[in-house]
Amino acid sequence: MLFAPLKGWRNVKVTDHHTREDWAQVIKELVDEHFPEKKIVLVMDNLNTHKVSSLYAAFKPEEARRIAERIEIHYTPKHGSWLDMAEIEIGVMVRQCLNRRIPDQDALKREIKAWQDQRNQRGGMWIGGLRLKMLG
Repeated sequence: MLFAPLKGWRNVKVTDHHTREDWAQVIKELVDEHFPEKKIVLVMDNLNTHKVSSLYAAFKPEEARRIAERIEIHYTPKHGSWLDMAEIEIGVMVRQCLNRRIPDQDALKREIKAWQDQRNQRGGMWIGGLRLKMLG
């Protein structure tokens, strides 16, 4: 899950695996499609796939460097509050969207997309675990 709590935005990807290449593709999409004009600060857990080297494993060196120059990575401690916010959002998704049997991956993708779009449409931002509606 990609989650920008101060923007009230999230993006969930369903993949068969959690490989370096999967992570690299998600980061490329984040850089090219979701925030094309901005430097992106990523706050995430310290998994072995969550490394700049994963970009180089997935793309040609020029493309990997282009993407890497657009991101700044900060790894959280085990109990980091920013990571906790993403974990809370994942819990909300599980309770609101995944609390039943879903027959296949295509149905899962549709369900998650509908949930994600509905949550993003509501707007608002998170501060200290509280959701605040953006005014104006």
